[in-house]
Amino acid sequence: MNKKLIAMLFLMAPLALFAQKFGHLNSADIIQAMPEYATAQTELQNLEKQYTNELQMMESELAKKSEAYEKERATLPANIAQRRESELQELYNRMQQYYQQSQLELQQASQEKMAMLTDKISKAIKEVGAAGGYLYIFDIASGIPYISETLSTDVTTAVKAKLGIK
Repeated sequence: MNKKLIAMLFLMAPLALFAQKFGHLNSADIIQAMPEYATAQTELQNLEKQYTNELQMMESELAKKSEAYEKERATLPANIAQRRESELQELYNRMQQYYQQSQLELQQASQEKMAMLTDKISKAIKEVGAAGGYLYIFDIASGIPYISETLSTDVTTAVKAKLGIK
C-alpha cells in the first residue's frame, strides 16, 4: 500500500507543478519607461558635465603654467625652476586625483539612482505576484535563456500599471 501511495504522489507531483502560475517580465523595458529613469539620466549627465568642465579648467591652467615655465626655464635660477616644476607636478597630481574622485562619485551616484528604481520595481513585482497568485516571476533581462510563453504569463504590463506608467 505504501508503494501505491508513493507512486500516486509521483504521478500527481507534475500535475501540481503545472497548476502553479509562473510569470515573466522585462525589467529593462520597465526601467526605461519610468519617468524617474529619465530624470536620473539627466541628473547624471549634468553631474558628468560639471566634472568634465572642472577638469577642463584644471587642464587649461596646467597648460598655461607649463607653457609659461617652458618660456622662462632657460633664464630661471635652478631653485626657482625646481620649485616651478614641483608646482606643475603637484597641479598634475591634483588633476589626476580629481579625475579619479569624480569618476568614483559619478559611479556611486549612478548606483544609488538605479537602486532606487530597482527597489520601486521590486515592490511592484511583489505586489503583482501576490495579487496574481504567481509562484515565481522571472526577469528575462537578467539573462534567463528560455521562458515558455505558453506556461508563463508576461506581467510586464501589470508591473508598469502598478508603477503608474504606460
